[in-house]
Amino acid sequence: MQKFYLENMNLKVTISQHGAELIDILNKENGAHYLWNGDPEYWKRTAPVLFPIVGSLQNKKLVVDGKEYELNQHGFARDTDFDMKKQKNGKEITFVLESNAATEELYPYRFRLEIIYTLDRYTVKTTWRVTNLDDKEMHFHIGGHPAFMCPPRGKERKTDEFISFDTVGDLKYSLLDANGLVASRDNVLKTDDKCVAVTEEMFNNDAMIFENQDIHSVALCDSKKIPFVTVAFDAPLVGIWSPAKKNAPFICIEPWYGRADAADFHGDIAEREYDNALPVGETFEASYTITVAN
Repeated sequence: MQKFYLENMNLKVTISQHGAELIDILNKENGAHYLWNGDPEYWKRTAPVLFPIVGSLQNKKLVVDGKEYELNQHGFARDTDFDMKKQKNGKEITFVLESNAATEELYPYRFRLEIIYTLDRYTVKTTWRVTNLDDKEMHFHIGGHPAFMCPPRGKERKTDEFISFDTVGDLKYSLLDANGLVASRDNVLKTDDKCVAVTEEMFNNDAMIFENQDIHSVALCDSKKIPFVTVAFDAPLVGIWSPAKKNAPFICIEPWYGRADAADFHGDIAEREYDNALPVGETFEASYTITVAN
């Protein structure tokens, strides 16, 4: 597994060629590692890119023009080696995945997926570019799944921490059923001054999925409600997850352009909620940032 690095006076960032996945964000000033370390006892990944789907499909089947394709949760990009195409001054790096015979067996479109990481002081920016190389309109989802140490330096407990939002008032969220499909949408997360305390029971029902709640920033905060990592985005959804039954010492903040199928959905890819329809020859671009405490 080849690794690549971005570095400045503040941070050192490590990226794996496999999945073009962020695997470490080290604050050189305080020695803290902000990304989860991928310990398989809890979860073997650190910050996978979710493409061409986010979440699970009904019966693990993607239907395109009436034909079924079997595709596992979150798609194949996270399990595929990318090509490193360009580095710029140690502050930016671009990885590329192009469709091939193997991907077209799972997902019948020709595409180019570029993942660009840019480092600026205490902020890592992830940019996704999806280009439709096919002769027909392309449909897809894309999202991030970064996991953050909570707490990053081990001086407190996970249940001493808070999650803060850039919105005022209580928030509605959806939950998944045992098959990973959206089954309920009217759950309420009560906040206090934009914050909610992390509890041992918070993730007993899997991820909390916030849809169309006008959220553009989510932060993990210490016991004094001071943020130690902030994720900012323009995505229509954000998932927050941790495998709570294992009491895992990390929390994921996941900006998504797409979402798992609803439990009652049975339809074509173009009918899936939050579908991104990309015309022939066009490019979709989106990004999010991770900013750590200084």
